[in-house]
Amino acid sequence: TTLTLHAIANAQAAGGIAAFIDAEHALDPEYAKALGVDIDALLVSQPDTGEQALEIADMLIRSGSIDLVVIDSVAALVPRAEIEGEMGDSHVGLQARLMSQALRKLTGGLSQTNTTMIFINQLREKIGVFFGSPETTAGGKALKFYASVRLDIRRIETLKEGTDAVGNRTRVKVVKNKMAPPFKQAEFDILYGTGISREGSLIDFGVEHEIVRKSGAWYTYDGDQLGR
Repeated sequence: TTLTLHAIANAQAAGGIAAFIDAEHALDPEYAKALGVDIDALLVSQPDTGEQALEIADMLIRSGSIDLVVIDSVAALVPRAEIEGEMGDSHVGLQARLMSQALRKLTGGLSQTNTTMIFINQLREKIGVFFGSPETTAGGKALKFYASVRLDIRRIETLKEGTDAVGNRTRVKVVKNKMAPPFKQAEFDILYGTGISREGSLIDFGVEHEIVRKSGAWYTYDGDQLGR
């Protein structure tokens, strides 16, 4: 979500119009503002069902007036039949079928209107897997197939000031890329309340190009200690 909010802020800064389809009903306007999002200019929808969310996305895309559409998240796109059914009813494959149908429809509109669409998804663990990765994503295989770019985002370390957690060290790996060579990766700091740390990224860049020296947990530049 943090990455998509940064993407929205940059799209707006470039004069674009962005939409956020909040299927999780969890968008924090104050956090979005802290990341540079113009909340007043952001189109926000909080749909009740997966069908409604995807129909709204399709309508926005086909209007030709939107530059970026974000859906948060695939796991929260619950089919209408599941919401209206009883607890314990079996709805095997409903969400995967919904996603497959929707993506066949959305792909043409995205191409014709030159709109970017970002789906946020979560990793799940398959039960009873003994060989290969047990990790999978919600919504079936269609999204993996239709996506031009897929990013695997993981927290690799908790950042602390003393004993207080202040953020996460995050690794992003490009696991699919139709537009450039895949499997590149990047690491950066996400600080609670403020998003991706610009200063942290500058220090990482300095270390990578041997402008800043790292010794243990300490960083130095031109003999001066920058911190840890």
